[in-house]
Amino acid sequence: MTKSNKPQYTNFKQVDHDLKRLNLERKIAVEELKIVKSDYIEALSPYNWLQTGLKFAGKYGVFVLLKKLFR
Repeated sequence: MTKSNKPQYTNFKQVDHDLKRLNLERKIAVEELKIVKSDYIEALSPYNWLQTGLKFAGKYGVFVLLKKLFR
């Protein structure tokens, strides 16, 4: 016979305590998902794409300039 993973409650106070804890854990998880969603939306915005492209172009331009100076 295998042991059950279910908690053994002896009174309603313990049950109530676990329900409150689980409810808070659920609320925290929902808030974390909201943050991830907002970060994801922000990362895909056209402004960030443009900013990334300009950074790359700047680095590439400096590289080309240095290459021409040292030839």
